[in-house]
Amino acid sequence: MIEERPAVVDPESEAEVVGAPAPEAAPPEPPAELSEAQLEALLFVAERPLTRREIATVAGVDRATVDARLGDLEVALADRGVRLVLSGDRVELVTAPDAGALIARYVGADAIRLSPASLETLAIVVYRQPVTKAAVERIRGVDSDYTIRTLLHRRLVVELGRAETPGRPFLYGTGFEFLERFGLTSLDELPPLEVDLAARLLQDDEIADRDAALGPPVNMDIEKVD
Repeated sequence: MIEERPAVVDPESEAEVVGAPAPEAAPPEPPAELSEAQLEALLFVAERPLTRREIATVAGVDRATVDARLGDLEVALADRGVRLVLSGDRVELVTAPDAGALIARYVGADAIRLSPASLETLAIVVYRQPVTKAAVERIRGVDSDYTIRTLLHRRLVVELGRAETPGRPFLYGTGFEFLERFGLTSLDELPPLEVDLAARLLQDDEIADRDAALGPPVNMDIEKVD
């Protein structure tokens, strides 16, 4: 006679058969937060300007939260020794302009010394950016290759890309170094242009528009026929 043994039942299978309740899912994590103090600390240790997207990714928050905290931090630092600089999508902490002389004495930095030609070229780049070297030379009336290279070396002028015109010339503008060296938090704080310089810039705009309307020069060479 064969002895009948009881069937072995898998506990998990039995739970499924009898309809035992499945284990509860873990509660969702609360949404991440970004405080002014956290944002200030992050910008303080950053070795370069950060974009709003980078801040949002690191903090695990959305862009709206980043924008709100940046606005709060900018107001909080308005009377402090460091300021928040916003340049397009990038942000950075810099020292306050009124502390510049003290800091310069500590680090032994000399004041900015630029030649009249460099100052004129820098002014054109600042107010016309993004601008090509050819446009700068049309306004000044002289070759500006050396002065632009000098300003690039001092990081007062930076390359912003290339123009969508024949030859794809470089476009020049300013970056954080310019704002820091001149004690500005944004380009909106620039003083208004003098009347004569504004007129020269406007005249160059009209020349550029006219050249764009006419298009590239037509080759008038006629092949000689024997």
